[in-house]
Amino acid sequence: MKKRALFRELLKYFEHKNALVITGMRQVGKTTIMKQVYENCQYPKLWFDFENPFDRIIFEKTDYKVIYNYLVAEASSKGKRLVVFIDEIQNFPDITRIIKYFIDHYGVKFIVTGSSNYYLRNLFPESLSGRKFLFELPPLSFQEFLFFKEKKEDIETSAADFSKSISEQSELNSLRYEFEYSEYLQYGGFPEVVTTPDNATKKLILTNILKSFFEKDIRLLSDLKDIRELRDLILLLVPRTGNMLDVTKLASELGVNRVKVYDYLELLQGTFFIKLIPKYSSKPGSRVAGGKKVYFSDTGILNVLGSVTEGQLFENCIANQLSLYGDLSFYNHRNTAEIDFILDGKRGFEVKLKADANDLTRLRFLAEKLKLKEYYLISRNTGFKEKVIFPASL
Repeated sequence: MKKRALFRELLKYFEHKNALVITGMRQVGKTTIMKQVYENCQYPKLWFDFENPFDRIIFEKTDYKVIYNYLVAEASSKGKRLVVFIDEIQNFPDITRIIKYFIDHYGVKFIVTGSSNYYLRNLFPESLSGRKFLFELPPLSFQEFLFFKEKKEDIETSAADFSKSISEQSELNSLRYEFEYSEYLQYGGFPEVVTTPDNATKKLILTNILKSFFEKDIRLLSDLKDIRELRDLILLLVPRTGNMLDVTKLASELGVNRVKVYDYLELLQGTFFIKLIPKYSSKPGSRVAGGKKVYFSDTGILNVLGSVTEGQLFENCIANQLSLYGDLSFYNHRNTAEIDFILDGKRGFEVKLKADANDLTRLRFLAEKLKLKEYYLISRNTGFKEKVIFPASL
């Protein structure tokens, strides 16, 4: 089975005492990557699936020593390092207390998965502060997409190096992968979707992922009794893809107060369903008041939910690709001047289906005004190559 780029990253921290927590949307491959780490592990090890209530029984005991002695006996690990793998920890919130205690007192190594950053931040009894390394597994990057489609022999580590990617980009390669990139735009990066050849089946899988999101994540991670408001908000966000959100207007259209809309947006972002990109500030650590831009974490899901323009779909895909390299923001001056994305406060990007020299002139002016170190156009079709990045290179 093919390994995600994150697999190598996880192995780097395997010997460290901290728990490794893998989080992300459902069906992005969290269980699969943890099984691959499990198979690679040479220490005594145990596997638990917390979606199975019988796998949770031993951890429900109040005496931690009893739990530990049971695990040691089961793994035959007396005098050796014990590694415990737990899938879907959000089904048993008290496990974090046990993990903390076992790390501190017995040196047990934990590798766990959880479906939501929202859950990790808000519902854990304690945060495991200083005792965990948190890794987000997103849908497949385009380079991973090519690897899974047998178009590339290998992939780099998940610690993406933007400068290296750009230095190795090739217009010829971009043209070579034009068909694959169109498929990536249309159906996104969920592994099962990518490896399914039939388009009708791809759509069915995406629909099932969407259904599972509401039936499992939302019902488990929130106290919503009626999901219609959240559903309706998502549908309102679809045509707003790539635009700044007006929360007051959203609240009015939904017939709810602004606080509720903010709560819903936090839930959707915390479950990795959407990305909210903030405005750029030249002062590190400061926040700029005003609306955030919204993007969906997978273009396949976006296309299942509704229709967007070709430009919106392309910009959404680029937002997901660039977010692999660092923190994104955007620049907007009174809706008269804008840079689509700024990466880590250093690099500016303007996204165009077909870029021209005037686009570069405008971008250069704004980038120099903001003192950005680098700036680029990202375009699928352009007649020149100065400061142009081809999307298939990202």
